Amino acid sequence: MNFSSKYIEQAVDQLSSLPGIGKRTALRLALNLLKRDPEEVKKFTQSIVNLKEHVNSCSICHNISDQQICSICSNQKRDSSLICVVEDMRDVLAIENTQQYNGLYHVLGGVISPMDGIGPSNLTIDTLINRAEKDSVKEIILALSTTMEGDTTNFYLYRKLAPSAVKLSTLSRGISVGDELHYADELTLGRSIINRTPFEISINK
Repeated sequence: MNFSSKYIEQAVDQLSSLPGIGKRTALRLALNLLKRDPEEVKKFTQSIVNLKEHVNSCSICHNISDQQICSICSNQKRDSSLICVVEDMRDVLAIENTQQYNGLYHVLGGVISPMDGIGPSNLTIDTLINRAEKDSVKEIILALSTTMEGDTTNFYLYRKLAPSAVKLSTLSRGISVGDELHYADELTLGRSIINRTPFEISINK
């Protein structure tokens, strides 16, 4: 693209660096911002700065949080004996929207994927094992996507957590094989949580 303004070009370059946004979409977004009121644009840019400067990872579950400990981990009304293991924040939001789960979470930060250079050491597995060793934890739900990478990670976690006394379960197969968890509809996901099964049974089917 040949731009008549270097500032438009710079904006397009930055916007198109985001995943899923090509040059044409970036140009449309840049032109939209150009038409907006200056105060609107300031709020927009400040929200991005705040995102980078003030958003943290919860020191307990690794979910995205504004505080050192997220609002879910600090909620005394949540069932601390139950931990649901998910890939990222999108899965936490999906499960919370079902209103069928009242335990805590553990965000791995991804799944094991050798093709993408992601191994167990790149995930928050060590802190999950530490949490599982606490007497207060009775059950861990392995709620990763039903992709090959998700199933591989589930099995790896099962092998790591099996020596502990904690009960290990997984979502019922209401979630279609190959689906990512956060794309499931709330009803299906809610039923999959309620009807979860022991992990040993799921791997022997």
